[in-house]
Amino acid sequence: MSSLPSSVDVAIIGAGAAGLGAAHALNNSGLATIVLEARDRVGGRAHTIQAAPGITFDLGCGWLHSADQNTFVEIAERLNFEIDKTLPPWRERAYGKAFPQSERDAFVRALDEFYGRADAAAQQARTSGRDSAADLCLEPGNRWNPMIDAISTYINGCGLDQVSILDMDAYEDTNINWRVRRGYGALIAAYGASCPLALNCKVALIDHSGKRVRIETSQGTLSADKVIVTVPTNLIADEAIRFHPALPAKVDAARGLPLGLADKVMLALDEPEQLPKDGNLRGATMRTEMGTFHLRPFGQPCIEGFFGGKFAQALEDAGDGAIAAQSIDEIAAFLGNDYRRKLKPLSESRWAHDPFARGSYSHALPGHAGMRAVLAAPVDGRLFFAGEATSPGFFSTAHGARDSGERAAGEVIAARTA
Repeated sequence: MSSLPSSVDVAIIGAGAAGLGAAHALNNSGLATIVLEARDRVGGRAHTIQAAPGITFDLGCGWLHSADQNTFVEIAERLNFEIDKTLPPWRERAYGKAFPQSERDAFVRALDEFYGRADAAAQQARTSGRDSAADLCLEPGNRWNPMIDAISTYINGCGLDQVSILDMDAYEDTNINWRVRRGYGALIAAYGASCPLALNCKVALIDHSGKRVRIETSQGTLSADKVIVTVPTNLIADEAIRFHPALPAKVDAARGLPLGLADKVMLALDEPEQLPKDGNLRGATMRTEMGTFHLRPFGQPCIEGFFGGKFAQALEDAGDGAIAAQSIDEIAAFLGNDYRRKLKPLSESRWAHDPFARGSYSHALPGHAGMRAVLAAPVDGRLFFAGEATSPGFFSTAHGARDSGERAAGEVIAARTA
């Protein structure tokens, strides 16, 4: 949009999957709507780039998790985005001698046993009403514990000591994971193309003290009858967007649902035919500070690396190029020093340093699993909240975010007619 309207019926804060889901749900409601986005693009934590000619790279979300229930699957089909159903490079597709089959079998067995204990602990926590940290479900002294914790840094963006056992159990996963050939971020950008947008529009204050809500932005002030807030929890927790009157319950809920960190790197690969398509590379490192590597995603001539938790934060803090340098060191250790000359850094994500994300996706701290419902609850029939962190079962996913936006839009319409 070339100019900001002075007044709308509904203002949506954030043009990520949640904000776009809300905008689409309000499209035929008769309500004048605007989506206010601080960035110069839509998609939020979904962002596809062409890292090099012929190499598509999702800097943010890349998998259609729980694809049989994922609402972006139907959207992809409608928008003519090809879906790739190749098996993900996790359990079954390990490559090389760095992680021998017997070791992999032992690790997977230990991982499955951990999840079995976690299921039992969650059931007990529901009965007793006492939540706990997921690391208490690790078997004392098990040699695989550091690598099990590494898996948590990929899934939760943090170590198991920071994860609520009740929240971990609430996550819904059908174990069907597909991909969007042109990129998940590209799909979400296409989904948002028809929405009423104001880009480069940073919101500073949401003043709900008067009859109408007043929103102060970097492009001026506008008023709205209702507002849907979809920004990441870390922005609410840090009070990067302020509310007047203050909403301490929302700030506290957001602080109990911080964003963990998961970062990716894309490396161009010379002589790609020497490695399998959609393979997985990692070693039996016996440490949490490790990457995992997707060999030739979509058959492209590249390797995609993935790092999470405190290790990803340390690499980000080390500056541009640190994630790529760590990846090349690890890959060379697994496949031989000759691979140093075959790999060239293309791009890497640094979500903790993104001022409008400040992390990757939410997890509930121990004792804070109930905060998702607190964060999602409307205020005074005028302020509504969405985003992946408000999803009861599909948190940390793009489709969970989109569905939450649709839910918040339904609450807006219900409040209007009440």
